Amino acid sequence: MAWSTRQLAELAGTTVKAVRYYHGVGLLEMPERGANGYKHYEVAHLIRLLQIRRLSDLGVPLSDVAAMGHAQEEPEEAIRVLDAELGATIERLRRVRAELALILRHRAPAYVPSAYAPVSRDLSERQRSLLMVYSNVLGETSGEGLHELLGSAGDTGAEFEALPADADDAEVERMALRLLPVMREVRETRAWATGSGRGARRAEQAMGEVVEQLHNPAQLRVLERAVELVTAEGGEAPRGGRGRRGG
Repeated sequence: MAWSTRQLAELAGTTVKAVRYYHGVGLLEMPERGANGYKHYEVAHLIRLLQIRRLSDLGVPLSDVAAMGHAQEEPEEAIRVLDAELGATIERLRRVRAELALILRHRAPAYVPSAYAPVSRDLSERQRSLLMVYSNVLGETSGEGLHELLGSAGDTGAEFEALPADADDAEVERMALRLLPVMREVRETRAWATGSGRGARRAEQAMGEVVEQLHNPAQLRVLERAVELVTAEGGEAPRGGRGRRGG
């Protein structure tokens, strides 16, 4: 007995489109055609189609099915590789689910690193953005350092966030002095140390651009002045922040 394409697909629990696709990529041999021009599929085609479906259901890429789809072969190494890949995928999905649980529990923005989900709602949008970029560009440790400093800044941090763009020189000076203890802590803990080399310098330059674009002119003047003050005390200027620039 011979089957049509549709009958074969129904027997194998797949679609005509899938059967045609398997023909196109060379996984399923083309059957002979009858006098009427229709394809006539045999038992061998059904078995091969079931093999393809089974391997596909196991997660085997179609590009690998050709090498491991015959019953007489024992592709143990390919199966071990697939098992390792699936194990890594499962671990990643478990980690993602744990992160999603934190986000949902604290109703935090999904883009904020999950470790900071418990406090993210107390931060401004700018602080969240800084935390996200620092954690990814400079590493998780740097993000933790920034998070601690944002928390220790308290009312000073909130006041800095609210500083208007047209604040006068006296207000900028007062705010810089308020931020000076935070800058000292940056200096002492080296919270944003990034190592050395071209990659570290590029990261620091990138963070300088982030700081510049996320703050208004008055806030940038405050940061510049605070860096000047902490440097005048004999300390190294905080890295990844904004130093004195011309213009």
